[in-house]
Amino acid sequence: MDFSVKLNEVNNEDFDDRHLYILQSLTKAFREPEFRCCVEKDVLRTMMEVLSKLFDEIRILNQQELASELGCLCLHLIAECFRSQRNACVQCSRNQTLIRYSRIRYRLFKGLDVPPLLSLINWPCLGNTTRGQQRCEDIINICCRAPHFLLLDHSDEKTAAYSAMVLYTCLDPNKVEEMVTHQEHQAVARKVIALCQKQPELDWAVLIVTQHFLKSPELTEKMFAELSCPERVTLLELIAAQLGEPEEPQEPVILPKLAQFLVTYFVDHCKAVLELASGPFPADTDALTVTRLLDVLCEMTSDRKLFMFLQDHPTLLSSTVELLKEVHFLGKAGHNVFSTMQDFSTASSASHPAVGFKAHLVRLIGNLCHINAENQNKVRELDGIPLILDNCSIDSNNPFISQWAVFAIRILLENNQENQAVVQALERRGVASDSALRDMGFRLEERDGRLLLKPIRKEP
Repeated sequence: MDFSVKLNEVNNEDFDDRHLYILQSLTKAFREPEFRCCVEKDVLRTMMEVLSKLFDEIRILNQQELASELGCLCLHLIAECFRSQRNACVQCSRNQTLIRYSRIRYRLFKGLDVPPLLSLINWPCLGNTTRGQQRCEDIINICCRAPHFLLLDHSDEKTAAYSAMVLYTCLDPNKVEEMVTHQEHQAVARKVIALCQKQPELDWAVLIVTQHFLKSPELTEKMFAELSCPERVTLLELIAAQLGEPEEPQEPVILPKLAQFLVTYFVDHCKAVLELASGPFPADTDALTVTRLLDVLCEMTSDRKLFMFLQDHPTLLSSTVELLKEVHFLGKAGHNVFSTMQDFSTASSASHPAVGFKAHLVRLIGNLCHINAENQNKVRELDGIPLILDNCSIDSNNPFISQWAVFAIRILLENNQENQAVVQALERRGVASDSALRDMGFRLEERDGRLLLKPIRKEP
Protein backbone atom coordinates (compact mmCIF):
# COMPACT_ATOMS: atom_id res chain seq x y z
CA MET A 1 0.00 0.00 0.00
CA ASP A 2 1.28 3.47 -0.92
CA PHE A 3 0.60 5.09 2.45
CA SER A 4 1.56 8.58 1.30
CA VAL A 5 -1.20 8.50 -1.34
CA LYS A 6 -3.73 6.72 0.87
CA LEU A 7 -3.27 9.11 3.81
CA ASN A 8 -3.78 12.08 1.49
CA GLU A 9 -7.08 10.50 0.49
CA VAL A 10 -8.06 10.22 4.16
CA ASN A 11 -7.08 13.83 4.69
CA ASN A 12 -9.07 15.16 1.72
CA GLU A 13 -12.25 13.05 1.92
CA ASP A 14 -15.15 12.65 4.30
CA PHE A 15 -14.32 9.98 6.85
CA ASP A 16 -15.61 6.44 6.28
CA ASP A 17 -14.76 2.85 7.30
CA ARG A 18 -12.27 2.50 4.44
CA HIS A 19 -10.11 5.14 6.10
CA LEU A 20 -10.07 3.14 9.34
CA TYR A 21 -8.73 0.14 7.38
CA ILE A 22 -5.93 2.34 5.93
CA LEU A 23 -4.86 3.52 9.38
CA GLN A 24 -5.02 0.00 10.80
CA SER A 25 -2.78 -1.19 7.96
CA LEU A 26 -0.31 1.61 8.74
CA THR A 27 -0.30 0.64 12.44
CA LYS A 28 0.49 -2.94 11.48
CA ALA A 29 3.23 -1.84 9.06
CA PHE A 30 4.96 0.18 11.81
CA ARG A 31 5.49 -3.03 13.76
CA GLU A 32 8.21 -3.94 11.24
CA PRO A 33 11.56 -2.29 12.14
CA GLU A 34 12.62 -1.92 8.49
CA PHE A 35 9.46 -0.03 7.53
CA ARG A 36 9.56 2.00 10.74
CA CYS A 37 13.10 3.24 10.15
CA CYS A 38 12.71 3.97 6.42
CA VAL A 39 9.18 5.36 6.23
CA GLU A 40 8.89 8.56 4.22
CA LYS A 41 8.59 11.75 6.19
CA ASP A 42 5.43 12.64 4.25
CA VAL A 43 3.68 9.60 5.73
CA LEU A 44 4.26 10.82 9.29
CA ARG A 45 3.44 14.42 8.39
CA THR A 46 0.18 13.47 6.65
CA MET A 47 -0.82 11.17 9.49
CA MET A 48 -0.45 14.11 11.88
CA GLU A 49 -2.57 16.26 9.56
CA VAL A 50 -5.26 13.57 9.61
CA LEU A 51 -5.17 13.60 13.42
CA SER A 52 -5.47 17.38 13.45
CA LYS A 53 -8.46 17.20 11.11
CA LEU A 54 -10.08 14.59 13.34
CA PHE A 55 -9.62 16.85 16.38
CA ASP A 56 -11.38 19.66 14.52
CA GLU A 57 -14.20 17.31 13.54
CA ILE A 58 -14.75 15.92 17.02
CA ARG A 59 -14.78 19.31 18.72
CA ILE A 60 -17.72 20.62 16.68
CA LEU A 61 -19.92 17.60 17.41
CA ASN A 62 -22.47 17.88 20.21
CA GLN A 63 -23.10 15.11 22.76
CA GLN A 64 -25.71 13.33 20.64
CA GLU A 65 -23.57 13.53 17.51
CA LEU A 66 -20.62 12.05 19.39
CA ALA A 67 -22.72 8.94 19.96
CA SER A 68 -23.70 8.76 16.29
CA GLU A 69 -22.05 6.53 13.69
CA LEU A 70 -19.85 9.42 12.51
CA GLY A 71 -18.82 10.34 16.06
CA CYS A 72 -17.86 6.76 16.91
CA LEU A 73 -15.92 6.46 13.66
CA CYS A 74 -13.96 9.65 14.40
CA LEU A 75 -13.07 8.40 17.87
CA HIS A 76 -11.87 5.08 16.42
CA LEU A 77 -9.81 6.91 13.80
CA ILE A 78 -8.18 9.09 16.49
CA ALA A 79 -7.34 6.02 18.56
CA GLU A 80 -5.80 4.34 15.52
CA CYS A 81 -3.69 7.43 14.76
CA PHE A 82 -2.30 7.26 18.27
CA ARG A 83 -1.57 3.56 17.92
CA SER A 84 0.30 4.27 14.69
CA GLN A 85 2.34 6.99 16.39
CA ARG A 86 3.12 4.67 19.26
CA ASN A 87 4.38 1.92 16.95
CA ALA A 88 6.28 4.40 14.77
CA CYS A 89 8.33 5.61 17.74
CA VAL A 90 9.41 2.27 19.20
CA GLN A 91 13.23 2.45 19.42
CA CYS A 92 13.30 4.99 16.58
CA SER A 93 14.71 8.39 17.53
CA ARG A 94 14.23 9.65 13.96
CA ASN A 95 10.45 9.27 14.14
CA GLN A 96 10.36 10.60 17.69
CA THR A 97 12.02 13.78 16.49
CA LEU A 98 9.77 14.14 13.43
CA ILE A 99 6.67 13.86 15.58
CA ARG A 100 8.14 16.23 18.16
CA TYR A 101 8.48 18.98 15.57
CA SER A 102 4.78 18.73 14.79
CA ARG A 103 2.54 21.16 16.64
CA ILE A 104 -0.01 18.38 17.02
CA ARG A 105 1.68 17.54 20.33
CA TYR A 106 0.23 20.71 21.84
CA ARG A 107 -3.14 20.21 20.16
CA LEU A 108 -3.32 16.79 21.78
CA PHE A 109 -3.43 18.35 25.24
CA LYS A 110 -5.92 20.97 24.13
CA GLY A 111 -8.15 18.12 23.04
CA LEU A 112 -8.18 16.56 26.50
CA ASP A 113 -11.12 18.71 27.54
CA VAL A 114 -13.31 16.61 25.22
CA PRO A 115 -14.41 13.77 27.59
CA PRO A 116 -14.56 10.98 24.94
CA LEU A 117 -10.92 11.64 24.07
CA LEU A 118 -9.85 10.69 27.60
CA SER A 119 -10.86 7.07 27.08
CA LEU A 120 -8.83 6.72 23.88
CA ILE A 121 -5.42 5.12 23.77
CA ASN A 122 -3.55 8.42 23.49
CA TRP A 123 -1.12 8.23 26.43
CA PRO A 124 0.95 5.22 25.27
CA CYS A 125 2.03 7.13 22.17
CA LEU A 126 3.28 9.92 24.45
CA GLY A 127 5.40 7.43 26.32
CA ASN A 128 7.05 6.16 23.14
CA THR A 129 7.49 9.59 21.56
CA THR A 130 9.29 10.93 24.65
CA ARG A 131 11.35 7.98 25.86
CA GLY A 132 15.05 8.72 25.60
CA GLN A 133 14.46 12.12 23.99
CA GLN A 134 15.39 14.78 26.54
CA ARG A 135 14.00 17.68 24.53
CA CYS A 136 10.76 15.78 23.95
CA GLU A 137 10.50 15.10 27.66
CA ASP A 138 10.90 18.79 28.43
CA ILE A 139 8.04 19.61 26.06
CA ILE A 140 5.83 17.01 27.69
CA ASN A 141 6.69 18.38 31.14
CA ILE A 142 5.63 21.86 30.06
CA CYS A 143 2.36 20.55 28.66
CA CYS A 144 1.65 18.21 31.55
CA ARG A 145 1.90 20.65 34.42
CA ALA A 146 -1.28 21.25 36.37
CA PRO A 147 -4.06 20.91 35.52
CA HIS A 148 -3.23 18.31 32.85
CA PHE A 149 -1.65 15.80 35.23
CA LEU A 150 -4.74 16.04 37.39
CA LEU A 151 -5.67 13.14 35.11
CA LEU A 152 -3.75 11.02 37.61
CA ASP A 153 -6.91 11.00 39.70
CA HIS A 154 -9.32 10.70 36.77
CA SER A 155 -12.27 8.40 37.33
CA ASP A 156 -11.34 6.39 34.22
CA GLU A 157 -8.68 3.93 35.43
CA LYS A 158 -7.06 3.55 32.02
CA THR A 159 -6.65 7.32 31.66
CA ALA A 160 -5.08 7.56 35.13
CA ALA A 161 -2.77 4.63 34.34
CA TYR A 162 -1.58 6.16 31.07
CA SER A 163 -0.97 9.47 32.84
CA ALA A 164 1.25 7.64 35.35
CA MET A 165 3.11 5.95 32.49
CA VAL A 166 3.92 9.29 30.84
CA LEU A 167 5.00 10.83 34.15
CA TYR A 168 7.32 7.88 34.82
CA THR A 169 8.83 8.27 31.34
CA CYS A 170 9.51 11.97 31.89
CA LEU A 171 10.96 11.82 35.41
CA ASP A 172 14.64 11.98 36.22
CA PRO A 173 16.56 13.06 39.37
CA ASN A 174 16.54 16.74 38.36
CA LYS A 175 12.78 16.80 37.85
CA VAL A 176 12.25 15.01 41.17
CA GLU A 177 14.28 17.72 42.89
CA GLU A 178 12.04 20.33 41.22
CA MET A 179 9.14 18.71 43.02
CA VAL A 180 10.83 19.56 46.32
CA THR A 181 10.77 23.31 45.64
CA HIS A 182 7.53 23.69 43.62
CA GLN A 183 4.26 23.35 45.48
CA GLU A 184 2.27 22.43 42.35
CA HIS A 185 4.74 19.61 41.62
CA GLN A 186 4.31 18.28 45.16
CA ALA A 187 0.58 18.13 44.46
CA VAL A 188 1.37 15.86 41.50
CA ALA A 189 3.53 13.66 43.77
CA ARG A 190 0.71 13.33 46.30
CA LYS A 191 -1.67 12.33 43.51
CA VAL A 192 0.70 9.49 42.60
CA ILE A 193 0.49 8.19 46.18
CA ALA A 194 -3.30 8.44 46.03
CA LEU A 195 -3.21 6.50 42.76
CA CYS A 196 -1.11 3.77 44.43
CA GLN A 197 -3.79 3.50 47.10
CA LYS A 198 -6.61 3.44 44.54
CA GLN A 199 -4.91 1.07 42.08
CA PRO A 200 -2.31 -0.89 44.10
CA GLU A 201 -1.70 -3.25 41.17
CA LEU A 202 -0.66 -0.40 38.85
CA ASP A 203 3.08 -0.84 38.26
CA TRP A 204 3.68 2.63 36.79
CA ALA A 205 2.56 4.44 39.94
CA VAL A 206 4.53 2.06 42.19
CA LEU A 207 7.68 2.51 40.07
CA ILE A 208 7.36 6.30 40.26
CA VAL A 209 7.39 6.09 44.05
CA THR A 210 10.07 3.42 44.49
CA GLN A 211 12.46 4.46 41.71
CA HIS A 212 12.09 8.23 42.00
CA PHE A 213 10.30 9.63 45.05
CA LEU A 214 11.92 7.47 47.75
CA LYS A 215 15.37 8.42 46.46
CA SER A 216 14.62 12.00 47.50
CA PRO A 217 14.21 12.10 51.30
CA GLU A 218 13.34 15.79 51.08
CA LEU A 219 10.41 15.13 48.76
CA THR A 220 9.23 12.16 50.83
CA GLU A 221 9.25 14.28 54.00
CA LYS A 222 7.21 17.03 52.35
CA MET A 223 4.71 14.51 50.97
CA PHE A 224 4.41 12.73 54.32
CA ALA A 225 3.30 15.93 56.01
CA GLU A 226 0.51 16.51 53.47
CA LEU A 227 -0.81 12.98 52.96
CA SER A 228 -3.88 11.63 54.70
CA CYS A 229 -3.28 8.80 57.18
CA PRO A 230 -4.45 6.07 54.77
CA GLU A 231 -2.14 7.51 52.09
CA ARG A 232 0.76 7.52 54.57
CA VAL A 233 0.04 3.88 55.27
CA THR A 234 0.18 3.20 51.52
CA LEU A 235 3.56 4.93 51.28
CA LEU A 236 4.87 2.95 54.27
CA GLU A 237 3.67 -0.29 52.69
CA LEU A 238 5.66 0.54 49.55
CA ILE A 239 8.73 1.18 51.73
CA ALA A 240 8.18 -2.10 53.57
CA ALA A 241 7.91 -3.93 50.26
CA GLN A 242 11.31 -2.57 49.24
CA LEU A 243 12.80 -3.67 52.56
CA GLY A 244 11.25 -7.09 52.10
CA GLU A 245 13.30 -7.84 48.97
CA PRO A 246 15.35 -11.04 49.51
CA GLU A 247 18.64 -9.31 48.67
CA GLU A 248 19.69 -5.77 49.41
CA PRO A 249 20.23 -3.86 46.13
CA GLN A 250 23.61 -2.37 45.33
CA GLU A 251 21.97 1.05 45.11
CA PRO A 252 19.68 1.35 48.15
CA VAL A 253 16.12 2.54 47.55
CA ILE A 254 15.67 3.69 51.15
CA LEU A 255 18.39 6.16 52.09
CA PRO A 256 19.65 6.64 55.68
CA LYS A 257 18.30 10.21 55.75
CA LEU A 258 14.79 8.92 55.04
CA ALA A 259 15.20 6.27 57.75
CA GLN A 260 16.22 9.00 60.19
CA PHE A 261 13.08 10.97 59.33
CA LEU A 262 10.84 7.94 59.87
CA VAL A 263 12.41 7.26 63.28
CA THR A 264 11.89 10.89 64.32
CA TYR A 265 8.26 10.72 63.22
CA PHE A 266 7.74 7.52 65.21
CA VAL A 267 9.28 8.96 68.38
CA ASP A 268 7.20 12.14 68.10
CA HIS A 269 3.87 10.45 67.31
CA CYS A 270 4.05 6.95 68.83
CA LYS A 271 1.75 7.80 71.76
CA ALA A 272 -1.12 8.21 69.24
CA VAL A 273 -1.51 4.43 69.31
CA LEU A 274 -2.76 4.57 72.91
CA GLU A 275 -6.12 5.89 71.70
CA LEU A 276 -6.80 2.48 70.15
CA ALA A 277 -7.43 1.08 73.65
CA SER A 278 -10.61 3.14 73.99
CA GLY A 279 -12.62 1.18 71.41
CA PRO A 280 -13.45 1.60 67.71
CA PHE A 281 -10.86 3.59 65.82
CA PRO A 282 -11.54 6.24 63.15
CA ALA A 283 -10.28 5.48 59.65
CA ASP A 284 -8.16 8.64 59.49
CA THR A 285 -6.10 8.43 62.69
CA ASP A 286 -2.37 8.79 63.17
CA ALA A 287 -2.41 5.55 65.14
CA LEU A 288 -2.66 3.70 61.82
CA THR A 289 0.52 5.42 60.65
CA VAL A 290 2.34 4.53 63.87
CA THR A 291 1.43 0.83 63.72
CA ARG A 292 2.59 0.49 60.10
CA LEU A 293 5.69 2.58 60.78
CA LEU A 294 6.66 0.23 63.59
CA ASP A 295 6.63 -2.66 61.10
CA VAL A 296 8.98 -0.68 58.83
CA LEU A 297 11.39 0.08 61.70
CA CYS A 298 11.47 -3.61 62.66
CA GLU A 299 12.51 -4.49 59.11
CA MET A 300 15.10 -1.71 58.96
CA THR A 301 16.80 -2.83 62.17
CA SER A 302 16.81 -6.55 61.31
CA ASP A 303 20.61 -6.70 61.02
CA ARG A 304 20.69 -4.49 57.91
CA LYS A 305 24.09 -2.82 57.82
CA LEU A 306 22.73 0.31 56.12
CA PHE A 307 20.41 1.05 59.05
CA MET A 308 22.33 -0.23 62.07
CA PHE A 309 23.15 3.39 62.93
CA LEU A 310 19.59 3.53 64.27
CA GLN A 311 20.85 1.61 67.32
CA ASP A 312 22.60 4.84 68.29
CA HIS A 313 19.51 7.03 68.02
CA PRO A 314 19.28 8.98 71.30
CA THR A 315 15.60 8.32 72.05
CA LEU A 316 14.32 5.48 69.86
CA LEU A 317 15.06 2.67 72.31
CA SER A 318 13.84 4.52 75.40
CA SER A 319 10.65 5.63 73.61
CA THR A 320 9.98 2.05 72.53
CA VAL A 321 10.45 0.64 76.03
CA GLU A 322 8.26 3.33 77.58
CA LEU A 323 5.55 2.75 74.98
CA LEU A 324 5.63 -0.99 75.67
CA LYS A 325 5.16 -0.22 79.38
CA GLU A 326 2.13 1.93 78.65
CA VAL A 327 0.36 -0.46 76.28
CA HIS A 328 1.12 -3.37 78.62
CA PHE A 329 -0.38 -1.43 81.55
CA LEU A 330 -3.46 -0.52 79.49
CA GLY A 331 -3.92 -4.17 78.60
CA LYS A 332 -3.84 -5.20 82.26
CA ALA A 333 -6.00 -2.32 83.45
CA GLY A 334 -9.01 -3.29 81.35
CA HIS A 335 -10.28 -5.50 78.56
CA ASN A 336 -9.07 -3.96 75.30
CA VAL A 337 -7.01 -4.75 72.21
CA PHE A 338 -3.79 -4.54 74.27
CA SER A 339 -5.00 -7.19 76.75
CA THR A 340 -3.45 -10.65 76.63
CA MET A 341 -5.87 -13.18 75.12
CA GLN A 342 -5.66 -16.92 74.48
CA ASP A 343 -8.80 -17.19 72.38
CA PHE A 344 -7.80 -18.16 68.85
CA SER A 345 -11.33 -19.19 67.85
CA THR A 346 -12.47 -15.63 67.06
CA ALA A 347 -10.84 -13.65 64.29
CA SER A 348 -13.10 -10.62 64.59
CA SER A 349 -10.28 -8.35 65.75
CA ALA A 350 -7.65 -9.71 63.35
CA SER A 351 -7.93 -6.62 61.17
CA HIS A 352 -7.54 -4.21 64.10
CA PRO A 353 -4.38 -2.11 63.61
CA ALA A 354 -3.20 -2.76 67.18
CA VAL A 355 -3.12 -6.53 66.74
CA GLY A 356 0.55 -7.52 66.90
CA PHE A 357 1.66 -4.07 68.05
CA LYS A 358 3.15 -5.24 71.37
CA ALA A 359 4.92 -8.08 69.59
CA HIS A 360 6.59 -5.64 67.20
CA LEU A 361 7.62 -3.37 70.08
CA VAL A 362 9.37 -6.33 71.71
CA ARG A 363 10.95 -7.26 68.38
CA LEU A 364 12.26 -3.70 67.87
CA ILE A 365 13.80 -3.68 71.36
CA GLY A 366 15.60 -6.92 70.57
CA ASN A 367 16.85 -5.57 67.25
CA LEU A 368 18.18 -2.39 68.81
CA CYS A 369 20.06 -4.37 71.47
CA HIS A 370 21.65 -6.91 69.14
CA ILE A 371 25.41 -6.99 69.88
CA ASN A 372 25.07 -3.59 71.55
CA ALA A 373 26.09 -3.56 75.22
CA GLU A 374 25.08 0.06 75.74
CA ASN A 375 21.51 -0.60 74.65
CA GLN A 376 21.39 -3.85 76.66
CA ASN A 377 22.26 -1.81 79.76
CA LYS A 378 19.77 0.90 78.86
CA VAL A 379 16.90 -1.63 78.76
CA ARG A 380 17.93 -2.88 82.20
CA GLU A 381 18.05 0.67 83.57
CA LEU A 382 14.55 1.32 82.18
CA ASP A 383 13.22 -1.83 83.95
CA GLY A 384 12.55 -3.35 80.56
CA ILE A 385 13.73 -6.89 81.38
CA PRO A 386 10.83 -7.83 83.71
CA LEU A 387 8.49 -6.19 81.21
CA ILE A 388 9.69 -8.41 78.37
CA LEU A 389 9.63 -11.52 80.57
CA ASP A 390 6.01 -10.68 81.37
CA ASN A 391 5.24 -10.88 77.65
CA CYS A 392 6.55 -14.40 77.14
CA SER A 393 3.07 -15.91 77.23
CA ILE A 394 1.05 -16.84 74.15
CA ASP A 395 -1.29 -14.02 73.14
CA SER A 396 -3.88 -14.20 70.37
CA ASN A 397 -3.87 -10.40 70.19
CA ASN A 398 -0.12 -10.54 69.52
CA PRO A 399 0.82 -13.53 67.39
CA PHE A 400 4.47 -14.58 67.84
CA ILE A 401 5.02 -12.23 70.81
CA SER A 402 6.39 -15.11 72.89
CA GLN A 403 8.95 -15.94 70.19
CA TRP A 404 10.06 -12.30 69.94
CA ALA A 405 10.22 -12.05 73.75
CA VAL A 406 12.49 -15.12 73.93
CA PHE A 407 14.60 -13.62 71.14
CA ALA A 408 14.86 -10.30 73.01
CA ILE A 409 15.74 -11.93 76.35
CA ARG A 410 18.46 -13.99 74.70
CA ILE A 411 19.97 -10.84 73.17
CA LEU A 412 19.72 -8.92 76.46
CA LEU A 413 21.52 -11.69 78.39
CA GLU A 414 24.25 -12.32 75.82
CA ASN A 415 27.66 -11.43 77.30
CA ASN A 416 25.97 -9.17 79.86
CA GLN A 417 26.44 -10.35 83.44
CA GLU A 418 24.48 -7.43 84.91
CA ASN A 419 21.38 -8.37 82.91
CA GLN A 420 21.85 -12.04 83.76
CA ALA A 421 21.97 -11.12 87.44
CA VAL A 422 18.70 -9.20 87.14
CA VAL A 423 16.90 -12.19 85.62
CA GLN A 424 18.48 -14.51 88.19
CA ALA A 425 17.29 -12.31 91.06
CA LEU A 426 13.79 -12.10 89.64
CA GLU A 427 13.64 -15.87 89.28
CA ARG A 428 14.77 -16.43 92.88
CA ARG A 429 12.08 -14.04 94.17
CA GLY A 430 9.47 -15.78 92.07
CA VAL A 431 8.75 -12.57 90.24
CA ALA A 432 9.60 -13.84 86.77
CA SER A 433 8.59 -17.47 86.29
CA ASP A 434 10.26 -19.32 83.43
CA SER A 435 7.14 -21.44 82.79
CA ALA A 436 6.32 -19.41 79.67
CA LEU A 437 9.85 -19.89 78.41
CA ARG A 438 9.51 -23.64 78.99
CA ASP A 439 6.30 -23.64 76.99
CA MET A 440 8.36 -22.21 74.13
CA GLY A 441 11.02 -24.91 74.51
CA PHE A 442 13.59 -22.94 76.53
CA ARG A 443 14.81 -23.00 80.12
CA LEU A 444 16.93 -20.75 82.33
CA GLU A 445 20.13 -22.41 83.60
CA GLU A 446 22.58 -21.08 86.18
CA ARG A 447 26.24 -21.85 85.49
CA ASP A 448 29.20 -20.34 87.38
CA GLY A 449 27.00 -17.54 88.65
CA ARG A 450 25.70 -16.75 85.15
CA LEU A 451 22.16 -17.22 83.87
CA LEU A 452 21.91 -18.85 80.45
CA LEU A 453 18.94 -19.40 78.12
CA LYS A 454 19.05 -23.02 76.90
CA PRO A 455 16.77 -25.04 74.59
CA ILE A 456 15.01 -27.98 76.19
CA ARG A 457 16.02 -31.23 74.55
CA LYS A 458 13.17 -33.63 74.06
CA GLU A 459 13.67 -37.30 74.93
CA PRO A 460 13.82 -39.55 71.83
